[in-house]
Amino acid sequence: MNLRMKLLVVPCAALSFAGGVALATSPDAKAVPQAEPLPKHVLPASKDGNLVLGLCDGETSMEVPGVKDGQKLTRAQAITATAQLMGDWRKKNPNAKWDDVPGPVLAQASPPATKKSPAPAPQPAPGAKPAGSDVRPGGVGAQTGASAVPQQRKADVQTGHTYGAFSERDEQVWADSVQAAVKEGHRVFHDAEALGGTVGVSCDMCHPDAANTHPETYPKYQVQLGRVALLRDMINWCIENPVRGKPLADGDPRMRAMEAYIYAQRKGVKLEYGKH
Repeated sequence: MNLRMKLLVVPCAALSFAGGVALATSPDAKAVPQAEPLPKHVLPASKDGNLVLGLCDGETSMEVPGVKDGQKLTRAQAITATAQLMGDWRKKNPNAKWDDVPGPVLAQASPPATKKSPAPAPQPAPGAKPAGSDVRPGGVGAQTGASAVPQQRKADVQTGHTYGAFSERDEQVWADSVQAAVKEGHRVFHDAEALGGTVGVSCDMCHPDAANTHPETYPKYQVQLGRVALLRDMINWCIENPVRGKPLADGDPRMRAMEAYIYAQRKGVKLEYGKH
């Protein structure tokens, strides 16, 4: 770079920097809203140093005799303790809208059955006309207009065909994928270790088979959080408090799987966001 070019570059860089500073400090620049910290369920201390468990209501707690703070409960101990916590909550809230669920024995229920789909149908050769069985009744064949899709800007492309035009094979792949997520969600929901818990408590102990999670009511105002919450917000509340783990990021596969599992347990229930 010769002297003339240097003389041009330096002023330009200075102007660019000054412009960036002016833009950042402009009164028109909008600050990114920051989430307010969530409340915590502050548990009472045990005078004997025993482990104290909290319920996901953010209020109810109990001391576990014989287990010191910092120790982890066995699954059997945790099921017994959470059953007592739930019993205490029911006594305090006899008129609460709470679906009756079987005892904690179902906390160890079997994972949802995986429906084995038939083998995917063979895909037609590029450029070949779709077979009759590959076309949904009344719908559009998987290859309908497929050759033109890559050339269509802004088209929603899915494996070479437009959104809304899909084959039986596509449906099988999608159903299997969702079912795999549901099955993984069942595993995480029932596993304190997978949840990152530190006291041996897992979600199923208070919510056997995802009972009383009511995903169809979210978003809604959640008293424990003091704000409108999504289902995943409440999942993280339970992970942080009763389970004593760290909240999961939105994109964490465990969070996504648990949402799939919880929603699957309420399939067919009317959507009523905001309902309590």
